[in-house]
Parts: sequence; C-alpha cells; structure tokens
Amino acid sequence: MSIKNFRYDEVGLNRFFGPLEAKIMEILWNGNEMSIKEVQQLIEKERMINFNTVMTVMNRLVEKKLLVKRIEGRTSFYRPMKTKTEFIDEQSKKLTENLLDEFGEMVVNHMLDSLEDVNQNLLDKLEQKLNQLKKGKRNDVEK
Repeated sequence: MSIKNFRYDEVGLNRFFGPLEAKIMEILWNGNEMSIKEVQQLIEKERMINFNTVMTVMNRLVEKKLLVKRIEGRTSFYRPMKTKTEFIDEQSKKLTENLLDEFGEMVVNHMLDSLEDVNQNLLDKLEQKLNQLKKGKRNDVEK
C-alpha cells in the first residue's frame, strides 16, 4: 500500500492521512477489531460526528487496503491490515527510496547533516548498518 500524498507541512499520521482517517487509524491501532458505531462513539468524545461519515471513511480505508472488514450478522468489524509500526516503516522506506532515486547525493548529504542532533543509539545503528553494507559489497566483489 502506497500513500499518494505525503504532507510535509503536517505532523504524525496527518502526513499520510486526512484528519478523520488519521483519527480512525489511531483508534483501531490502539484497540481491537471494532464496529463503525464503536469508532464513532470514541471520536464523539472529542467532537460530534455523523455515523455515515465515519462509515464512508472506514470503507474508503478498506478500499485503500489499510483496513480489513469482517461482517458478522448485520455488523461490520474493522481492523488494520498492518500494525502502526509496520505501516510507518513501509511508508518511510518508500519515501526514502523515492527521494534517493530522484535526488541521490543531496538526500544523503541532508540526512547526514541532520544527524548532528540525534542520540548516540541512532548513530550506532547507522554505523552498524553501514558496516553491513560495506561487507556485503566486498563479498559481492570477491565472488
């Protein structure tokens, strides 16, 4: 599943989704399988929202292959296809690959420049990954 419109000027899940989509995904990622009514009631704790609006958005998320729909009697239950971590991992990987494909060296330079303010654990992971990549390249040359 690929998000078509990444929003640079937003934060969190709103970079990938509209506000209501983000709220619905967050609710479902934090809970179990839920019906439209259950999701609507949780959203209504913050603001009034129409059942049909929630139903339309949830069914669109099914069409986008972000939610799975299961019908039991007359009630539809929804759950995310992937965990939040899996979703963010997949989307950030695609975004990075697209940026590298299009802008290559500039992207790497900007990523490295931004590392000045990160914690040491992230730098250590980056160093391990670079060493793995270098070893892999050496092994390919030796073959």
